[in-house]
Amino acid sequence: MRWINYDSKLALLLVLLLSVSTRIKASSEDGEFNQCEHIVKKWASSSLDSEINEDKHILRDLLYFLHVPRTGGRTYYYCFLKRLYANSSECPRSYDRLRLDPRKPDCRLLVTHDDYSVMSKLPREKTSVVTILRDPIDRVFSTYEFSVEVAARFLVHPNLTSALRMTGRLRAKTRGGVSTLDIWPWKYLVPWMREDLFSRREARRRKGWPSIYGDDPYDMEDVVMPLHKYINDPIAQEIVHNGATYQIAGLTNNSYLAESHEVRHCIQKYQPLGEYVLDVAKKRLDNMLYVGLTENHRESATMFANVVWCRQFLSLQDQNSRKGLVANSIPGQSSLIPDIDPDSNYHLSNSTYPKPGKFSSTDTVEATNEDMTTRKLMEGYETCISSLRSTQSQRRANSLKNIRPANFTKEARRRISKVLLQEITSLNYLDVELYKYAQGIFANQQQYAMPTKVGEENLVNMFKKPYGAPSWSVLSISLSIFLFLLFIILYLNARRRISKIKL
Repeated sequence: MRWINYDSKLALLLVLLLSVSTRIKASSEDGEFNQCEHIVKKWASSSLDSEINEDKHILRDLLYFLHVPRTGGRTYYYCFLKRLYANSSECPRSYDRLRLDPRKPDCRLLVTHDDYSVMSKLPREKTSVVTILRDPIDRVFSTYEFSVEVAARFLVHPNLTSALRMTGRLRAKTRGGVSTLDIWPWKYLVPWMREDLFSRREARRRKGWPSIYGDDPYDMEDVVMPLHKYINDPIAQEIVHNGATYQIAGLTNNSYLAESHEVRHCIQKYQPLGEYVLDVAKKRLDNMLYVGLTENHRESATMFANVVWCRQFLSLQDQNSRKGLVANSIPGQSSLIPDIDPDSNYHLSNSTYPKPGKFSSTDTVEATNEDMTTRKLMEGYETCISSLRSTQSQRRANSLKNIRPANFTKEARRRISKVLLQEITSLNYLDVELYKYAQGIFANQQQYAMPTKVGEENLVNMFKKPYGAPSWSVLSISLSIFLFLLFIILYLNARRRISKIKL
């Protein structure tokens, strides 16, 4: 009986201790949640208060293109903006965060992967923001593929040490240039994938180079990190998932905000707090001059041309007339190598690979042409991206040769399991909601931003004329009315004279 009583008391004591421990833990978690909620709310309130509530449809002195990676943003940069803004108008080192200087006089165009926090360095009241969003699932696929593609270029070297040594020498030779390894997020994702590819190649070598790897490039473990492992790695959790939302909210690990890491950590730990970030990101989309969608490529490109080009045209003509210069540049002459679609790249990590061919002057859309219309600008755009696609296709093929038989194709994407797709969707819950919101904005933009066919042809004529200067048609009509009235007056006077003579 004594032993039974002793065991009962011991069990009761353990239950009490467990209950107390659980309560302490729950209380501690509640305290952490409350602290995180306070941090996130404070940031959200400050972010919303800093937004400028002015007419968002006015193109201001500085255009900030917030380039979300893997959305095809470089297409717009090279095939539109490079034709509308003189090289001297670009903010220097746009993609080089450490040396970006938006304070340069006449800095009128900033195109960068830097998140929205860069606005803290810009004159808010004089800055217009544009961006492009992409279906979050496709963007994760594209980010994974591009990370592998660029990292695979280094496999021409016998080992990782040799690759790092060569990279160091190349970067020393090209001081002032900007490579993929300098740019967020690739400066994190490419070295991570590069080390992984070398490790897997060495493992295959030790196994005697097995010849059977399967037929799914997204699950070819002996050759490349499988997609299901990639999406669950802490690096992908930190940089890739919900990347568009964090970028527009200004909360990436590349942010200029001191509190960004703390806020991001709280959101990742307590998902319900993500609603505050989503509210800030939605508000910023509302205040942007233009929001495009990668999936609606043609419509987005045409709308972009209308929104930015028509507002820039008058300023461009005035600038050219004063300087006697054509504000165009040939993309092949730029220090950066352009991408041409959402699944392309635009930087070289290794000089072994071919650079894109230079464009002839006939490929460049002359923004000063008197007969320029949105339609003709779009024709030039199609020519531009066609040339860039050819270059990218060859470079991509050369890169993927180093990880045969892995080859990323649209058909291979369609074979991905629904379970994995659902997991990617769940991991990107904020981006999924933000993309839906952007689709609504895009639909509204189409209603008022797309000109009619007749209006499109005449739109530039309106912008070409100096403010207050009447058109020839107006002058002609006015002159006709004046002559008609003069004829009537003369006719009436003549009749009065005849009447007097008869009397």
